[in-house]
Amino acid sequence: MNVLIILAVLFSALALVVILLERFAKPVSEAQQAKYSKILPILVFVMLIIALINMLV
Repeated sequence: MNVLIILAVLFSALALVVILLERFAKPVSEAQQAKYSKILPILVFVMLIIALINMLV
């Protein structure tokens, strides 16, 4: 029963965040999008390496 309560709270919090972001978030400019597209693959690679090291240790 506790698991269902936790899942309900998590899904309601996620729905609230999505609704608020859709209403109040500003659109991303093309310059910001280009900057993020350069940084994002590097961050994903670093996260994968850290996860591999964490799994091996």
